[in-house]
Amino acid sequence: MRSRLTVTLGRSARAVARLRGGGSALPGLVAEKLDPGFMGRTLAPLPHGVIVVSGTNGKTTTTKMVVDLLRSQGLKVFTNPTGSNFTRGVVASLLTAVDSAGHLDADVAVLELDEAHAVHFVKRVKPRACLLLNVMRDQLDRFGEIDYTASLLHKVAEATTELVVTNANDPRLASPSFLEGLTAHVESFGVGPGLSSLFLSDDDLRTGAANTTFQPARECANSETMGQPSTVASTCPTPVARLDSLTGNNATITLDGTTHSVTFTIPGVHNVLNATAAMALVHSLMGSSLNTSAMIEAASHVSAAFGRGETITYHGCSIEMALVKNPAGFRMSLLSSTTDPRTCMIAINDEYADGRDMSWLWDVEFAPLREQGVAVVTGKRAWDMALRLKYDDVPVGHIDPSLSSALRKFLDDNAHQGATLRIFTTYTAMLALRAALAQLTDVDEVL
Repeated sequence: MRSRLTVTLGRSARAVARLRGGGSALPGLVAEKLDPGFMGRTLAPLPHGVIVVSGTNGKTTTTKMVVDLLRSQGLKVFTNPTGSNFTRGVVASLLTAVDSAGHLDADVAVLELDEAHAVHFVKRVKPRACLLLNVMRDQLDRFGEIDYTASLLHKVAEATTELVVTNANDPRLASPSFLEGLTAHVESFGVGPGLSSLFLSDDDLRTGAANTTFQPARECANSETMGQPSTVASTCPTPVARLDSLTGNNATITLDGTTHSVTFTIPGVHNVLNATAAMALVHSLMGSSLNTSAMIEAASHVSAAFGRGETITYHGCSIEMALVKNPAGFRMSLLSSTTDPRTCMIAINDEYADGRDMSWLWDVEFAPLREQGVAVVTGKRAWDMALRLKYDDVPVGHIDPSLSSALRKFLDDNAHQGATLRIFTTYTAMLALRAALAQLTDVDEVL
């Protein structure tokens, strides 16, 4: 009865929020205040439990990938697709998925969670599995030093009951101190030695030195214990999924010792590693029941999450939205830009959801944009961004802090028939730009 009332009131709040143009998480905030136990009660009956995806970079896209891969295995999957990764965002997504009595028709939940809010979540709901992607400098005003962020993810891993999948190339997530005290079985994903200079850790970015060899954190558990809880956590010397080579969208991925060639449709080299992470999780979770060919087929066709490599068509031109929010993420987006140069705009805001501290822009090397330049710089921190580009001798065509007028100029000047454009954007600027583009062309609505 209580769930029925919560659903009714939460959906009413959602209707009011949409009329007023409010955020997607507001109904969840209302429901959380009225019924703090709603989320736990609703998720508890799921036969395959709850999977948490967290880390600094790649959460939204990797969550979408895990969802698609599990659906390829015939499972009904619930997720929070908007990228609203606080607990209230999860509750808001539940309100759209449950029936009037609060019943969720799903086999498993795959949830993206912000590193800090994941800790609050696991106090209410113990995840069956978690996928921990990386630890990078991000939103220093919220998280401070990255060792603190690692400690948050360790709490998530401690609360996980069956399976923890970590990044074998991240020195914090693969360290013995991080793995200590975990009772769930531990697996990993990673890259082969030939790609270690491409996918750098935060330490590598600071020192400018890349790891040249793959160093596993711990010895592998006996294969007979795979998928079973153990008192001593471990990772495999060879990750269960390893990205060994990458040429354009063509990748070679070794999955549990077997090599597979995969051609991806999703843009961005970083997304190929995200796909490797998703495959490691699904492979480990499904065990002997895994349909490998179906999983690889699903991985090859996965599309970008909204605003994260998403492509929007306007008058015959393609506009790619590239979310950037820290040095590592911007670096990977710039790598894609050099292999596929496009006329670009940069939009930088400093709202709470972006992080107030924008000093990280000075840790990004913008030389890859020097030859093509930047057509338009916009957002609340447009002038700061333009100054940073000047120090790297990157020419800027136009500066306008107003997102709407800057977008109009960018499109008027560059959206010729068949043109390809790229917008590097922080989170809140991305939301505003998508809303503005929705007034001009078809943009997928994310509820």
